[in-house]
Amino acid sequence: MSPISIPPPKCLQKHLVVPQRYMFGPGPSNVPPRILKAGANPVIGHMHPEIFEIMTDIKSGIQYMFQTQNRTTLAVSGTGHTAMECAIFNTVESGERVLVAVNGIWGERAADMAERIGARVNTIVAPPGSYLTNAEIEKALSKHRPVLFFLAHGESSTGVLHPLDGIGELCHKYNCLFLVDSVASIGGAPLYMDQQGIDILYTGSQKVLNAPPGTAPISFSERACQKVFSRTTKPVSFFLDLSWLSNYWGCDDKPARLYHHTGPVTAFYSLRESLAVLADEGLENSWERHQKVAEYFHAGLESIGLKLFVKEKHARLPTVTTIVAPRGYDWKEITAYIMKTHNLEISGGLGPSVGLVLRVGLMGCNSSKANVDMVLSALKDALKHCHRSKV
Repeated sequence: MSPISIPPPKCLQKHLVVPQRYMFGPGPSNVPPRILKAGANPVIGHMHPEIFEIMTDIKSGIQYMFQTQNRTTLAVSGTGHTAMECAIFNTVESGERVLVAVNGIWGERAADMAERIGARVNTIVAPPGSYLTNAEIEKALSKHRPVLFFLAHGESSTGVLHPLDGIGELCHKYNCLFLVDSVASIGGAPLYMDQQGIDILYTGSQKVLNAPPGTAPISFSERACQKVFSRTTKPVSFFLDLSWLSNYWGCDDKPARLYHHTGPVTAFYSLRESLAVLADEGLENSWERHQKVAEYFHAGLESIGLKLFVKEKHARLPTVTTIVAPRGYDWKEITAYIMKTHNLEISGGLGPSVGLVLRVGLMGCNSSKANVDMVLSALKDALKHCHRSKV
């Protein structure tokens, strides 16, 4: 055997240095010391009884956060995209119809995922910054008769908080499962999984929960489980197969948990602590705080001459605000200036909102009037110093 020909990388001989930043974009958000400390606990085995106890705590925290009594409640090892695929891959078989509400990028992504597994996908589209009425949704349900209807509650690409009341009832009227993406909204806006008839609900760890990215809470109703566990074909993904996941998370009442994958134990520590932080504050208090801070922010933006992208106040997402890109400015220059000068991240648009908006996320511990003042000061400074075209 010849000597190794690839030497140790010089870059790895340097100590890791990560800057401290104000993470005021659409996510991830800053992780507070309490949650960072939890994630630094010693690694133990992913099948140890202590881990199962932590996973049980996580399940209880998710049930509280989602306001559900669903037994099949767990956290997928991965980000929100993983939970989106878990929901679609388990409930939909090739050839079945799926209806997707598209009012931003997350509807586009859900449609793409469903198409990849052979579903017959139909979409109903709302212009960026707006939402669909229940009458429009019922018309599409009646026409297409899907087995699954997808809707993003908090559409972070456009800043829309989509109304949910009555949609679950419509889905069940047409024998359809109701799937909701709450990655950008959970903990920051009212949501009641059981009361609102939501069959599958998921979120991510890195927004209002203020945990590092990498775990994605998800819950399935009994109606959803009946559909999943009566499939005629296996789900396309072994990693996301709910029959395996529900066993690993102790949701199936079987006497023993079988090895499925190596769960990210330190991420479980962080997720458990983030759910404890939310429980300490209380859901209703968190909802109220995010709403008050958002209203304070919106008033401040208008006072400096900036316009909000979502016109209807009740449809504005409290966690991620979309600002109409100031006329005559290059939005990329604004975000770059703010990052360089103020060490503060805000972002441009995403998907259908690219070039149309600036996006500011104030989620979890970042949702405070002091942080609003910091963002407003940075925006005023950028508008003063960035190039403005007279055209």
